[in-house]
Amino acid sequence: MKSMASQSSNIWVLLGLGLAGIYVLTRKLKQTVKLDFGAFIQKLQLLPPPPPAPPKAPHPLTALTFAISDLFDIEGHVSSFGHPEWARTHEAASSTSPSVSTLVEAGATCLGTTVLDEFAYGISGENKHFGAPTNPAVPARVPGGSSSGAAVSVAANFVDFSLGVDTSGGVRVPAGFCGILGFRPSHGAVSHVGIIPVSTSLDTVGWFAKDPDVLRRVGLILLQAPFGMQRSPRQIIIADDCFQHLNVPLDRSSQVVIKATEKVFGKQVLKHINLEDYISSKVPSLKAYSQKSNGQLKSSSLKLLASIMQLLQRHEFGQIHDEWMSIVKPELHPAVSAQLHEKFEVSDVEIENSKSVRSELRVAVNSLLKDEGILVIPTVADPPPKLGGKEFLSQDYQSRALSLLSIASISGCCQVTIPLGFYDKYPISVSLIARHGGDRFLLDTLKTMYTILQEQADIAATSKSSKNVVSKEQSAEIAKEKGNQAYKDKQWQKAIGFYTEAIKLCGDNATYYSNRAQAYLELGSYLQAEADCTKAISLDKKNVKAYFRRGTAREMLGYYKEAIDDFKYALVLEPTNKRAASAAERLRKLFL
Repeated sequence: MKSMASQSSNIWVLLGLGLAGIYVLTRKLKQTVKLDFGAFIQKLQLLPPPPPAPPKAPHPLTALTFAISDLFDIEGHVSSFGHPEWARTHEAASSTSPSVSTLVEAGATCLGTTVLDEFAYGISGENKHFGAPTNPAVPARVPGGSSSGAAVSVAANFVDFSLGVDTSGGVRVPAGFCGILGFRPSHGAVSHVGIIPVSTSLDTVGWFAKDPDVLRRVGLILLQAPFGMQRSPRQIIIADDCFQHLNVPLDRSSQVVIKATEKVFGKQVLKHINLEDYISSKVPSLKAYSQKSNGQLKSSSLKLLASIMQLLQRHEFGQIHDEWMSIVKPELHPAVSAQLHEKFEVSDVEIENSKSVRSELRVAVNSLLKDEGILVIPTVADPPPKLGGKEFLSQDYQSRALSLLSIASISGCCQVTIPLGFYDKYPISVSLIARHGGDRFLLDTLKTMYTILQEQADIAATSKSSKNVVSKEQSAEIAKEKGNQAYKDKQWQKAIGFYTEAIKLCGDNATYYSNRAQAYLELGSYLQAEADCTKAISLDKKNVKAYFRRGTAREMLGYYKEAIDDFKYALVLEPTNKRAASAAERLRKLFL
């Protein structure tokens, strides 16, 4: 088969500059909306090769259509990079981006290029020159960026899938705001050749779809993933701290994932984590930034990651484009201008330390998730702002958004955004993250979970008691996290108080009882610890920590045979638990 670069003069046909000038008036919004929702910059066609004759199988993407953000090279076409001055000062591409040509060769038809934030540098989806594509999910709100038009083209059903670039959220944010699926692959998993770079150490070629099967099929082509057996997650880890400060109730976000997980894989795979604490302990190079931030590392490791992501993005963008920017002096949207026109100075030491943080975070996330683990976080912290709003100029808004987005961007891990319906008239989404290189595993997990996630989201949306339940669950989780912090500070009695508060609010959570038992053990209250562990086990018969802690309490109470049984059962559930193995062997030698 000939390469797309050699065929491109035959396979693409210019259809015209979008649908400029053709509008429809919507009375409800009291604004004009383009018939193409303002998604496209240029309509064209890149046609696939003829299908093979039977009995050969058709091309894997036959009959699918797609669009691309206007920063991918197409032979003979000048990309705008989100700004007319860029197109005016650059030549047409001499070849087509491999990402695009690979999809066309696989049977898909490209229908056009789409709007993006100026220089793909932003997450709002607003563009001073091309306008903001209309968000089909909430037309009075921004679509999110930087790949705004690509997301809208899918959300409005103009194409089956689309390509964008995700540097600091360019695919994940518009997917979340528009209520569709969005995939950011592992850094380097999809070729960057033939795209205009934003920040080379953060850029990834991502894609959107409504249908999880389409998202997966496109992914397998772009990733060139070899055939492999589908694997199920051994751990699904909920980042509880990340969900506690959302404007969305827990039963519409993390609880949906928890209930879907229990139905598909069972309770035993669920695990909860305070992600900020984990990152603080596993990424030592963050301490250098902590010193610059008056030592506030304990409560803001994710905010520090967001700052590092912004620093790297601005530094690498400047290395590539600052000379052009200083010559042309392009006019920018205020949100982009605030980042690119402000004085920027960074030392070599800061850049090196940022690279150290990047390496350490990837190791930390890979170590947490291993080959078959999934981390669950919110995609975005807030609902989409109003068109023309000032939120994106707010440092607080930027920090809340970029803190979540920085996890995958800095670590280079893969992330998928999954819509979960609407809350308070705005789209809701969660994100699943897998280790760097775990892209196929993440796509397989999405395929397995998607239908159940949607069912659980629908149930939560129609539940009359939703708000009351969520309020109690949120309060219980907050109390638990306070207990965890008190325990780390060796304030055992205070920790017991917080865990007790969580139990009063939500008495069917095994973790609360097990955690309180650990605090009782520290105080030497072995009877209370044993009772709490027994309760935890009655709620969750696969709670390894509860068996181990009950064994410890029973050992201290002199119930050695029962203690050995608990340690052995903990080993059945978790064969690699060295502490349980050591305790069981020690007691066996001493007392049996």
